[in-house]
Amino acid sequence: MSEPQSALLLKKQLTELHKNPVEGFSAGLIDDNDIYKWEVLIIGPPDTLYEGGFFKAHVNFPKEYPLRPPKMKFVTEIWHPNIDKSGDVCISILHEPGDDKWGYEKASERWLPVHTVETILISVISMLADPNDESPANVDAAKDWRDNYPEFKRKVARCVRKSQEDI
Repeated sequence: MSEPQSALLLKKQLTELHKNPVEGFSAGLIDDNDIYKWEVLIIGPPDTLYEGGFFKAHVNFPKEYPLRPPKMKFVTEIWHPNIDKSGDVCISILHEPGDDKWGYEKASERWLPVHTVETILISVISMLADPNDESPANVDAAKDWRDNYPEFKRKVARCVRKSQEDI
């Protein structure tokens, strides 16, 4: 039986990332026998509150990839307006393709099949540097970001320290 196109595409993207690593993250499989479940390590971007942190996340790809987006969940504790308290990442490019029924996002901001593991992770790294507090997944983090920035910084610093100890 031949492999699904999604598995072939993911193998190609993984091989490419290993041959040409991208600054800011590393990626691999959680289990060598399952191309649909990846583990990534995002290094806190320089000149951000997350600098120096090592944040592990899992990316689960659907069999319909690249027509449908993967789900991404941080397994390292992280305090951020666009990452809910259980670690699920809420970013436009990981939302199902098409029009937003709530009218917050344009279809062009949502998932498109041209996205790759690299573009997803670069978007998440960019999100760490520049949170969207208008559409938070973690309302408490967004409130701290807007109304109590010193407290936000303290909570992020604690997550960074913890991530360094857990490596």
